[in-house]
Amino acid sequence: MSIKQRILNKEGWAAYRKSLRFSLHCIVRPFDGFWDLTHEKRGSLAAANTLVVLVLLTILIRLGGTSFVFLPVRWNDVNLLMQILSFLVPFIVYCVANWCLTTLFDGKGTLKDIYMGTAYAMTPYVLIQLPLVVLSNFVTEEEGAFYLYFGYFSFVWCGFLIVASVMMIHDFLLGKAFLSLVFSGVGMLVIVFLLVLFFSLISDGFAYFYSLYKEIVYRFY
Repeated sequence: MSIKQRILNKEGWAAYRKSLRFSLHCIVRPFDGFWDLTHEKRGSLAAANTLVVLVLLTILIRLGGTSFVFLPVRWNDVNLLMQILSFLVPFIVYCVANWCLTTLFDGKGTLKDIYMGTAYAMTPYVLIQLPLVVLSNFVTEEEGAFYLYFGYFSFVWCGFLIVASVMMIHDFLLGKAFLSLVFSGVGMLVIVFLLVLFFSLISDGFAYFYSLYKEIVYRFY
């Protein structure tokens, strides 16, 4: 199917909207939702990608729109690319680490399933943090307890949904799900260490050949 046909495909857009709306079902009925998400194919990569983009936009909107009272930002020290990567890199590394380790735990989920489940689990962050950005500009510092409470609640809700997604996607019990998440955290550290080591070796290799090139040019020209 060509790009034009995909854009004009009404059935495709209807399926996309349905899979995106399914994220609302997952956050209120997580165990049924995450089971159906992967086993009944009610989720989609397109919807998962949309949710990831919405999280990134929420991070940037929160950074720029939240009242200075609750989120003081010095724009001279802000790097928007680093703000995006600070979510995107751990998100991707977690998906890879969880996939690698749950394979050893006899997990049934694929890398695609893990990615979709984790993306859908981020839905409460978008739904709660965006209204909080608006709210922060209308409440005083003394009334800020509500702002902080709902902000923490969004992270707790996302964490609970991630645990539920691991349980349903891999068909784990609660204890095994927690154990796999702990080992996934260790795996993330290992992956980050290997990536840093790899890029450090690459950088040293380029530096060596560049210095060798400069030495040859200096001697012969």
